[in-house]
Formats: sequence, C-alpha cells, structure tokens
Amino acid sequence: MVSARHFLSLAAVAVLTCGLGGTPSGDSAFAESSLGSANRITAVYRVDLAGFNLGNFRLTTQFRGTDYEMRGEGRFSVLSGLVFDWRGTTASKGRFNGTGPEPAMYSLNFQGGDKSQQLRMTFDGGAVTQISRVPKKRPNPHVIPITKEQLEGVLDPMTAAFLYARSGNPNGDPKVCDQTIPVFDGEARFNLILKPKRTVKLQKNSSTGYSGFAAVCRVKFIPISGYRPDNPGIKLMSETNEIEVWLVSLPGTEMYVPYRIVLPTLVGYGYATSTSFQIQRGAKRASLD
Repeated sequence: MVSARHFLSLAAVAVLTCGLGGTPSGDSAFAESSLGSANRITAVYRVDLAGFNLGNFRLTTQFRGTDYEMRGEGRFSVLSGLVFDWRGTTASKGRFNGTGPEPAMYSLNFQGGDKSQQLRMTFDGGAVTQISRVPKKRPNPHVIPITKEQLEGVLDPMTAAFLYARSGNPNGDPKVCDQTIPVFDGEARFNLILKPKRTVKLQKNSSTGYSGFAAVCRVKFIPISGYRPDNPGIKLMSETNEIEVWLVSLPGTEMYVPYRIVLPTLVGYGYATSTSFQIQRGAKRASLD
C-alpha cells in the first residue's frame, strides 16, 4: 500500500492546492476583503482510493488579524487497519502580506505501516530557512538535488491548498484556475499549473456538504527537484492530464477552497471530497451542511 500512502500525503496535504485571482493592495486589505467576517473555518474531507473509503481528513483554520494558523488531521485504513492503517497531523502558520499568504512554519507527522516521519520547516520572507526531519533521510545520488534558489518564493502544501485562492465572483469563477503554484513539501520542489476546465453546479445531498458552483481546474504536476526521475508515482503524476481540483467559494468571503480532488495513482483513482464546511464569525457558527 505504498502507493496509497503516497496518494494520501499528496491528496490530503499537497495536491489540495489552488490559484489566486487578483493582487490586493495591502496586508489588511487582503485579509479583510478575502475573509469577510470569518475567523474560523472547519472543513471535513472523505478520502477514497480505488473504490475503498479510507477515512476522513479534517482541517481547521483560525484567523487573527493578518495571522493564520491551520491544523489538519486524518486517519485512513482498509478493513479496520488489517490491510492498511495511516494516521497523521499537519500544521501551518503564517501571515497575509501585500500579495497573499506568507508561511512561517509547516509540519507533517505521520505513521503508516512500518514507516513514520516527523517533518518541520520554517520560512522567512517566502524562503525556506530550516528543515528538520526524523528519521533523517540518507543521501541518494539518484535524487535531483534542490538548490537554494529553488526554495525561495515557495509555499508549503497547507498554505497553497487553502489560503491562496480568492475571487469576488462566487459562481465558480474560472480565473481561480489560471495560476502556477510553487510548492515545497519538505522533500520535493514542484510546481502545480492550474488551468480552467469547466464549471459545475453542485447539489447538496447526504454525502456532500455544499451547493453552488464549482470551478473545475485541470492540474499539471511539474516536478523540479528533490525526487528520483525513475519514481513510478512521480512519473505517473507528471505525465497524466487527469488531476483535477474543484474549487468552491465560501459564502461571506472571497475565499475559494477545494471541494474535490481527483488524482490517478498506481492502484486506481483517488478522491478527496468535502462532506462539510463550517464558518465561524465571532460567536456565531454557520454550517453549509
């Protein structure tokens, strides 16, 4: 189930990524216009792979002025953990500057099968300044090396996923799909190129937590460094044209967040689909369920 673990770490953390429409004029202007009166957003995603429901991924985002803090957690298993069991947490902190979110810290901790990892990165001015990983990875001569310049002007997967897309048009604005996102996940440096594909009208039902319009983006995965060129999973993702991210507008904000992710893997198609969104404004909480 190595391919399943690879899908989970990418789909639940890294490939949940999207684009930014427009450029704000200042720190407060960006935060206030994008967030409206929201100060806490909670989203839950159901994760499926090759026809199996693996579990849920829950993300909570807290806003305080121009600062943000995110925390995600998930547990994924097949046959109650007899075949496959993976659990992890991820977090990101940062602030909004004049051009969008700027991460300060990112972490990812997981356990799955016989593997576990504790990863932490820090940023300064949009550049990665420190990486700590337990256990440490052994140098591999087959891995394309990462340069210092490639770690400048990048986002961590969490920030790229949930805080980088905005538009004043709530009806599935295709402009949020017209972007290139530079991402570093602590191991690999890659770009995600988003292009508009179509607009879909969603109907709320028992298994999904949203009704309205979604902008469906085609996502092209472009590996740059920190990976082995002969890695079968990387080769599949870089060659396929079937990765999709469905972005939806959160009412009362200018934020667009992932509603659905579609990702082909070596063992079948993977999907992460929202089952609920909750927006807290002050002491009031609104559910989109």
